[in-house]
Amino acid sequence: MADQTLDVRRIAREQEDRIKAATAVGLNAVKPIIQFQASMVRLWADNIEMFARNYEKGLETFSSAVEEQKRAA
Repeated sequence: MADQTLDVRRIAREQEDRIKAATAVGLNAVKPIIQFQASMVRLWADNIEMFARNYEKGLETFSSAVEEQKRAA
């Protein structure tokens, strides 16, 4: 009876070790993909910020041109 209990524990421990190893392999495989996606999100955010700055500059230029025309009229 005691031998069966030890055998069940050993089997459970071995299965747990296999699951840990498989999880580690899977996470190592996914890591580069996640890093790539993070870099793409950063690039997208930088482009959005650049668009917003350029839009604001264009809006300021347009506003100042309209004000000049009002003064000239």
